[in-house]
Amino acid sequence: MKTTHKILTNKYRDSVALMQISTKLCDLPGVMQASAIMATAANIKLLSEAGLIDIPINPRPNELLIAIQGEDEAAIGNAFDHAEAALNEVSTTTDEGGETALSPKSIEMALDRFPNTNLVLISCPGEYACAEARKALHLGLDVMIFSDNVSIEDECALKHLAQASGQLVMGPDCGTAILNGVPLGFANVVSPGSIGIVAASGTGLQQVSCLVDQLGRGISQAIGIGGRDLNAQIGGLSMLKGIEVLAADDKTDVITLVSKPPSPEIAEKVLTQVATCGKPVVVNFIGSKIAAPSDTVYIVETLEQAAHLSVRLSKGGNPSSVSLPRHKLADDEVQEISRGLKSAQKYVRGLYSGGTFSYEAMLLLDQEMGPMNSSSPLRPEHNLNDIWSSTGNTIIDLGDDLFTRGRPHPMIDHRLRNDRILQEAQDPETAVVLLDVVIGYGAHGDPAGEMAKTIKAARQASSKSGGTPAFVTFVCGTQGDPQNLTAQENKLREVGATVVESNAQAVRLTRDIIAAHGVGK
Repeated sequence: MKTTHKILTNKYRDSVALMQISTKLCDLPGVMQASAIMATAANIKLLSEAGLIDIPINPRPNELLIAIQGEDEAAIGNAFDHAEAALNEVSTTTDEGGETALSPKSIEMALDRFPNTNLVLISCPGEYACAEARKALHLGLDVMIFSDNVSIEDECALKHLAQASGQLVMGPDCGTAILNGVPLGFANVVSPGSIGIVAASGTGLQQVSCLVDQLGRGISQAIGIGGRDLNAQIGGLSMLKGIEVLAADDKTDVITLVSKPPSPEIAEKVLTQVATCGKPVVVNFIGSKIAAPSDTVYIVETLEQAAHLSVRLSKGGNPSSVSLPRHKLADDEVQEISRGLKSAQKYVRGLYSGGTFSYEAMLLLDQEMGPMNSSSPLRPEHNLNDIWSSTGNTIIDLGDDLFTRGRPHPMIDHRLRNDRILQEAQDPETAVVLLDVVIGYGAHGDPAGEMAKTIKAARQASSKSGGTPAFVTFVCGTQGDPQNLTAQENKLREVGATVVESNAQAVRLTRDIIAAHGVGK
């Protein structure tokens, strides 16, 4: 096995494109690991920690780094050839006169060519994102910052600048939005409608918007704001602006807010604003203990509840009549699953690609089964000593930086999670393997197909070692997504996985399977 890297000068690609190239390189014969990234100090540090670089590198601006770990020189050389071919594809655009031209090299050039532009999506290394966002704001444009590794001080400064000029900053680390029907980042194909969302969670926004679509309604706007917006230092500036935008939007009848727990003083500020915005508002601040400030504000506990209540309100129905099934499996079906477990199998192992799904799962299971161990636990005393090895009941977010150093995100590259599925299935104490599958733009082209092969192999291997765990999952997506919701669900069912409609249902079913097996809190 050998590791080699190559620096390409004057070459730039955004992070999503590079993650997709990295995934394709990893699929080549003889390649063990591969990464194509912009050569920034932060990225080089990540690759060093992942073992893909073993010598010091002093990066310069606009350099792209390719690192390959392969079985031999031939495999590595072939991978470099594929990487350079993908990177050398010249990006072009067509102007209003039908002429083909090279893509603009700056925000100003793009604005000259497309003068009606009102939003800039920034996806560059974090240390450069703030400067580009400032340029966009000074040009009168709203901003979506896909980039991460932006300091909280820079985020605060950008959002105060936007506030002074009445503009909107979504992000940093904003992975999802749907604006005027246009999906941005890791978004889904949803029907247009009258429900507007402001979310400090990418997968939370995706779950709510997809469930709304599945329930027969649609989305007016879905505004991502970045996960730090509701902390005390940022002050909820983008959520407050998003609420203002939706309150004034004639196409929006219901406003839905989604976030992990905000700072208490910021939660109060947000609730004060929505109480007088003139529209019904559904609030899902996952895990927060907050009270509704008025009879037009509805507090819910789960993403699933947020979607169902928003749909009911959009239809003018009575919100108190919303009733959700625990998971739609009959008692005898749950008993049948539990009968396949051995006496030693008693723990849940949650392997998530979405951070909000992981957090929601820990909260719900903690209420019924007790503490969950994790790399990002609800309480410090339940932090895993070794993130690569589960202990007892364990829920992990494999999209966390701890797991993605030098690797593409698990929504794009499933190898890390597939390896962990095999590992957990062969643990004689694993009763249920709990999984999310996220589809839509930017995600893997066939995530359920990749996962199904691993589940099939895991079931075969675990049956030889004494006990096969139950596989419980849900697909976050829609029928309109490129991967197709029903097709993805069917691929999972074909290999024996139990598929339900939402993360909350998957968690409740997991608890019921373990309870039926005779393991309680």
